[in-house]
Amino acid sequence: TQTTWGLSRDDAGGFLPEYKAKDIVSGDPFVSLDQEGVGELIRIAAERGRAARPGLKLGICGEHGGDPASIDFCERVGLDYVSCS
Repeated sequence: TQTTWGLSRDDAGGFLPEYKAKDIVSGDPFVSLDQEGVGELIRIAAERGRAARPGLKLGICGEHGGDPASIDFCERVGLDYVSCS
């Protein structure tokens, strides 16, 4: 998320609440996975990684692992695990 959005989690706290208030973003991208942006990159990585190496195990860890919408997305794109550690 930080690399795709070009945002530091530390810096985003200073302006993200205002972005949310002005409907620039729908939620905190560090809490719930941005499925159209970051999610598309995850989908591409999973497809290409498994095309090159069938059986490749893929997953995510971090705050997104505790978000039901993010977990659902990861299941839909076929990730093997989600961890919130």
